[in-house]
Amino acid sequence: MSFELPDLPYAHGALAPVMSAETLEYHHDKHHQAYVDNGNKLLEGSGLEGRSLEEIVKASHGSNAGLFNNAAQHYNHIHFWKWMKPGGGGGKTGMPGSLEAKIAEDLGGYDAFREAFIQAGLTQFGSGWCWLALKDGKLEIMKTPNGENPLVHGAVPLLGCDVWEHSYYIDYRNARPKYLEAWVDSLINWDYVAELFEAAS
Repeated sequence: MSFELPDLPYAHGALAPVMSAETLEYHHDKHHQAYVDNGNKLLEGSGLEGRSLEEIVKASHGSNAGLFNNAAQHYNHIHFWKWMKPGGGGGKTGMPGSLEAKIAEDLGGYDAFREAFIQAGLTQFGSGWCWLALKDGKLEIMKTPNGENPLVHGAVPLLGCDVWEHSYYIDYRNARPKYLEAWVDSLINWDYVAELFEAAS
């Protein structure tokens, strides 16, 4: 398979003021495009041509750093755009009951999830991601450096927030806490999270 940049599922300005059109123009149109272009070059001759993106991510981890970095970031961003929607976020509306019950059972409820997820993003030193993932049938909060994701730790990513500076610096400068709080409270597309949860369960 070759990597292709997906269209955003909304207009560049649709997530403002939480995430500006300028951020999406740089983040989607330039950064994600670079992962696609570099990933396609590095895929050639890797022996992994024809595999699914998930398989390429898992197989290149620890053995082909350049390909892994670009393939994993491509995977992460394909989902990142879908993990957001205008008027999303929060825990009271839009979260399907089965997911809400699982968050209560495994993580102690929405408020505990919110605090742990934001904390994971805050404490990820440098570039990386914070995650809600399903591992061995249980929900976990995880954080990973750079482009790494839960796939390489035997888990299924259900929700991820990008804490690379290019994801927030235009809108929040160095205020990562404000970005994470706004992202969780105003952008999460719980329908997509639930879709991934049902598929993984």
